[in-house]
Amino acid sequence: MAAPYRSYLYSYPHKTAYRDLHPAQSLKEMWERDQTDYYFLYMHIPFCGARCGFCNLFTLPDRRLDVHEQYIDAMQRQAEQWAPWFKGKTFSRFAIGGGTPTLLAAPQLNRLFDIAENTMGLDPMKASVSVETSPETVTADRMRVLKDRYVDRISMGVQSFVEEEAAAIYRPQKPRLAEEALETLMSYSFPLVNVDLIYGLPKQTAETWIYSLEKAISYAPGEIFIYPLYTRENTIIKPEQMRSAGEDIRLELYHIARQRLEAAGYKQFSMRRFARDTSFDHKTVLPFSCQEEGMAGLGCGARSYTRDVHYASRYGVSAAATRSIIEQYVAAERYDTADYGFILNEAEQKRRFILKALLHREGLILHTYEERFKSNALSDHPDLQTLIRLELAELQEDTLRLTTQGMAYSDAIGDEFISGEVRELMNGYVIR
Repeated sequence: MAAPYRSYLYSYPHKTAYRDLHPAQSLKEMWERDQTDYYFLYMHIPFCGARCGFCNLFTLPDRRLDVHEQYIDAMQRQAEQWAPWFKGKTFSRFAIGGGTPTLLAAPQLNRLFDIAENTMGLDPMKASVSVETSPETVTADRMRVLKDRYVDRISMGVQSFVEEEAAAIYRPQKPRLAEEALETLMSYSFPLVNVDLIYGLPKQTAETWIYSLEKAISYAPGEIFIYPLYTRENTIIKPEQMRSAGEDIRLELYHIARQRLEAAGYKQFSMRRFARDTSFDHKTVLPFSCQEEGMAGLGCGARSYTRDVHYASRYGVSAAATRSIIEQYVAAERYDTADYGFILNEAEQKRRFILKALLHREGLILHTYEERFKSNALSDHPDLQTLIRLELAELQEDTLRLTTQGMAYSDAIGDEFISGEVRELMNGYVIR
């Protein structure tokens, strides 16, 4: 497995495998037949201050308050239509992502929580609540809203504390701004603060990477995510800009980070996530398994998952395509059908179950797979035996886990497990 960095498969199937659904699926019927015990509520805010050079997310640089207000009005209508399907069901996770949710003004942030609690039925004292932010939007009025609404986890994308590296990826921030924002975040004593860093940036070296790592560690956040830089179609940064002296040093930088973070007391939970032990004694959070479905995504660009259907709005990267999709969402009157997504047969459900378990520290518990699918994972997927033979994974009693080397190759392993049907759809997708 010579190429560790192929693509970031944070969900399966990838959104570029989605297509028009014929016929459109009734969301009422879909959610009524779903049997998940606990649900994940997600809100997507597709606005940011500026588009970073590596970004291919569904987001649009737009700071206009009236545009934000119209978008939240549409989310309110969508939530009112969806709420009856979730009556009596419990949300154990709630996250607001984007984009940059804290680009919204403080009263607009409050509206999001009102929609979650008063319309969708979220109980913030039983759910883990997470919000993404950026250095330029960490202001006292916004942080007070998040604190008052029982937010447990704040995630801030810093990417680099080196000014030249931040400029190379079109981040509109000076290192001191990121440092001041982190100081402010820590002063609010949120139960968990996460810092995102990126390795493989243009002109980045081992020395500058260590500098950013040490700077992040010095603030003692409970969590640090390290992301390899990927470039894709329609992103500003191009592949040739990622090389340091003509070489791809991402794997070297990954190992530097893993060793340094573990030495600083962080445990590795995935290729990207390193965290310290954090106790949530301020509330009783209900369980949620990432292998299960039951994710309801409100907002344009949000994805929703039931066991056999994944759906979303259309996907775009260019400013023109993204703006058009958002405008269609805001103008819509009904949000009660899914006409774009992917229907998972049992084979694809099995692949998703394996990937969501194997690429994390918890590993694939074989008897849980057998209970769900009435078959044996090692027999269904001989590639798992190959991972063991290559010492990328090891079987410990009933659990298959990636080794240290296997964790480093997570993106390659995820790519290998994509089915032929999904890969064909992904390869045929034209990004707008």
